[in-house]
Amino acid sequence: MMPNQLNAESVVPQIIAEVESRLSDFRDPKQEWRRLIAEAFGTFFLVLVAAGGPMMDAAFPASVGRVAAVVAPGLMVMAIIMFMGKVSGAHLNPAVSVAFALRRDFPWRRVPGYLSAQLVGALGAAWFLQEILDVSARLGGSYPALTSSDSAAFLMEMVLTLGLVSVILGTASGAQNIGIIGAVGIGGYVALAGLWASPLTGASMNPVRTLGPGLVAGDLTSSWVYVAGPLVGAALAAAMAMVLRGPGGGRSGSLAAQGSINPEISEPRKP
Repeated sequence: MMPNQLNAESVVPQIIAEVESRLSDFRDPKQEWRRLIAEAFGTFFLVLVAAGGPMMDAAFPASVGRVAAVVAPGLMVMAIIMFMGKVSGAHLNPAVSVAFALRRDFPWRRVPGYLSAQLVGALGAAWFLQEILDVSARLGGSYPALTSSDSAAFLMEMVLTLGLVSVILGTASGAQNIGIIGAVGIGGYVALAGLWASPLTGASMNPVRTLGPGLVAGDLTSSWVYVAGPLVGAALAAAMAMVLRGPGGGRSGSLAAQGSINPEISEPRKP
């Protein structure tokens, strides 16, 4: 037998073993870090677009209109769900993580990690925009209109998030699961809500989308509105899903909430 043949026979099994090891590691549900990176990465791009629209318009006056600024996040959400939804579920929003947990489609023990990753992604995007555009991240935040009260803004954010999370939970349910096309419904809702409601609150519907620019700029004015409103709206959406579809915890809801790379769905209804 030739030396080259001996080398091939010894190297090929090693390569196969290495590939199998990497695949096993990637599919291991204990490798939560992959999902956390996906959440931080996806939230970074969502906030990059959502906060970047008004900040870009401030840096280059009249370059980004209101319609473009509110439609862009919807399109970005759609793209993110399509490219990484199978990894982490593409929550990108603490309100979504909490709603999935309330539905028992997502383990509560994993919620703090997801929320932390989402905040890190939002902070990174706000800091990046502030550095490269040389304008305050405050311009990319969400604030109630000058003619509106915090309580009115809270109610609007609550109702907007009720609708958003209802769409998310609905497209993730067993009876109405429509797979990747759910991204179109969710992204469309984000854009639609922004088109008519952004003058009042900015149509944030996402605590970290507001907290990211606010923390980077050191301005947390009315931030409670954008934390409490979406979280209350998410809880109401979970309750409405119970009324419309019964308890969560089914296979399709768990796959949507956790991603489909070996999610923990052997006992999906276990808290």
